[in-house]
Amino acid sequence: MSEYVAPLKDMRFVMQELAGLDQVVALPGCEEASPDVVDAILEEAAKFANGVLSPLNRVGDTNGAKWKDTVVTTTPGWKEAYAQFVENGWNGLGCDPEFGGQGLPHIVSTAVSEMWKSANHAFSLCPMLTQGAIEALTIAGSDEQKAAYLPNLISGEWTGTMNLTEPNAGSDLAAVSARAEPVGDGTYKVFGQKIFITYGEHDMADNIIHLVLARTPNAPAGVKGISLFVVPKFNLKADGTPGDRNDVYCVSIEHKLGIHGSPTAVLAFGDNGGAIGTLVGEENRGLEYMFIMMNAARFNVGLEGLGDAERAYQRAVAYARDRVQGTEVGVKGGPKVAILKHPDVRRMLMSMRSRIEAMRAIAYVTAAAQDNAHCNPDSAAAEKARAFADLMIPVVKGWSTESAIDIASIGVQVHGGMGFIEETGAAQHLRDARITAIYEGTTAIQANDLIGRKIARENGETIKTVIAEMRAATEALNGDLADIGARQQSAIDALDKSVDWLLATFKADPKAAHAGAVPFLHLFSIVVGGWQLGRAAVIARAKIAAGENDPFWAAKIATTRFFAGHFLTQAGGLADTVVAGAAGALDIADEAF
Repeated sequence: MSEYVAPLKDMRFVMQELAGLDQVVALPGCEEASPDVVDAILEEAAKFANGVLSPLNRVGDTNGAKWKDTVVTTTPGWKEAYAQFVENGWNGLGCDPEFGGQGLPHIVSTAVSEMWKSANHAFSLCPMLTQGAIEALTIAGSDEQKAAYLPNLISGEWTGTMNLTEPNAGSDLAAVSARAEPVGDGTYKVFGQKIFITYGEHDMADNIIHLVLARTPNAPAGVKGISLFVVPKFNLKADGTPGDRNDVYCVSIEHKLGIHGSPTAVLAFGDNGGAIGTLVGEENRGLEYMFIMMNAARFNVGLEGLGDAERAYQRAVAYARDRVQGTEVGVKGGPKVAILKHPDVRRMLMSMRSRIEAMRAIAYVTAAAQDNAHCNPDSAAAEKARAFADLMIPVVKGWSTESAIDIASIGVQVHGGMGFIEETGAAQHLRDARITAIYEGTTAIQANDLIGRKIARENGETIKTVIAEMRAATEALNGDLADIGARQQSAIDALDKSVDWLLATFKADPKAAHAGAVPFLHLFSIVVGGWQLGRAAVIARAKIAAGENDPFWAAKIATTRFFAGHFLTQAGGLADTVVAGAAGALDIADEAF
């Protein structure tokens, strides 16, 4: 079974040529990320992903985490790999140096995170949730909470979780019923049950720091009455080290379709008198603070989709090279050939490859925008970057995860019957990828966020700016790239039409607008992906014209041409669905279902 190999050449190309790494590292606070430092980080991360995490991926799938009497034991090898992960400093790559982080730009940590997710999706979830806890405490925590928790969370010696969902409160957080009762000195006792808590219990770290949504006694109803609390697995002693066991226990872990190595816990708070916690920020602002974690998590779940897709593609290519079956089309009496020679297998592989390269480009460009939003001293440039990054988060999360499911399914198809057999490993990627379109808000939630908060609320200002930039970029797709440019221009027209319809319809007929939200998300994502691949093709053409003969450049143009011919051509149909498709979903009577 093949192991993951990081696609460093494409990663470096996207970081440098599309995301503008040189511009990012010139920003205040990002200067440490010199080209030599970034190259060294990528090389070492690739070695760790290939040599340590990838071999454990199948082990995690077949063994999984185990629960017994509130204790969770992770997959054999998991604990040792995590100790190496911490020792090598990977957890603090992009974190605040004040608390022990390395302070590297988000664009760098994004590329490294992609490797972890490709090599071992289930393992990568633990540091991902820890990063969300770090983000929330950095922005909303008190000085005492930061001092108590951030150094060990950033080092990875402790891990973090997000505790939102309850048995009767899934995406509707207004239904959260966990309660927090004040006991004096700024502490609370937390009571309630939380479900679907990734790495809510495990044996890899000395402490687990739970961030928990709960209601105080006099809280108003609904989302306005939710507060956020930090509840450690072990309460801290005066010297800051783990002390007595807190009243939070894992009562079971879920039996899941995929990501078996990642324990998904049901946590009970306060069954034995109350779990001790402290308020994060102000009362009744918990949802606001949790969304700090949520946005970071949504971006990272998008990277999970990218990672699963890349791993499925690599496995499919390896199989297509090795599997000999049939003769080559058009060659009478020819020898048996590898299935890589068959036109439809090539179509499937290019369907996988082209979307992966588009997904990677969108994610890295968004990461660079986040760096500019945080660090650019020009306030106007920083605000523009923030608006762009916010607009792209639903694309990174929603489209990358939906695409990953399809790409992993195609990977099974490339294998034929052997893809349905677990021993080949192809099926695992499909099972693992399936959760990504549900995690941290389903695709519909991402799409509703896109059309509501990101487009209608600001009357389309940011998306119209992006559309203008895409039109300008299309002008460079001329000459031998004119066919790509024509398809990109047509797709932009379809997008522009859909945006105008959404802006005119969102308030007047909100049900119709929301019925078209997911198709609109796919439309917007495809056009943005075509934009980024088009930029790549223009750069590749210039490299070839300058005498560079690396086949990477010709492949980049071929990949862009495939994407234009197979995905940009869907834009018109998706636009029609957005504008006119609501009736089919809304007109049928409830009882007819």
